[in-house]
Amino acid sequence: MSKPDELLVDVAALVESGQSNQMSLTVVTSGAVITGRLAPEAVWKQRVSEVLTDSARLAEFSTTFTATPRRDGTPTHLHFHVARILQGTVGIPETGGMYRVSIADVSAWTVGDFSYSDH
Repeated sequence: MSKPDELLVDVAALVESGQSNQMSLTVVTSGAVITGRLAPEAVWKQRVSEVLTDSARLAEFSTTFTATPRRDGTPTHLHFHVARILQGTVGIPETGGMYRVSIADVSAWTVGDFSYSDH
């Protein structure tokens, strides 16, 4: 989108203000379909930092996600957790992943997460 969808920006702002992680959303961005729950940016960064800290090979990157203070103002990104990229009838990864998507890059979206079949 050349101009981010104001309604989607409002949804992201509500997630940020309420510190809620229960909003399910599915977006289309750059040809990929991502479905899952939104998290506030600070919560998302904290979780990514924890995962990296626990990694023997990637621990040094964890501070990248704790060093940057949260910016106030209009959200520019969606922060998905427990999310999957849908590919055919499969969701990748099976356990859910952490994705950061620029709102400006979302070409379509819907409230709710799509189910998929892993059979």
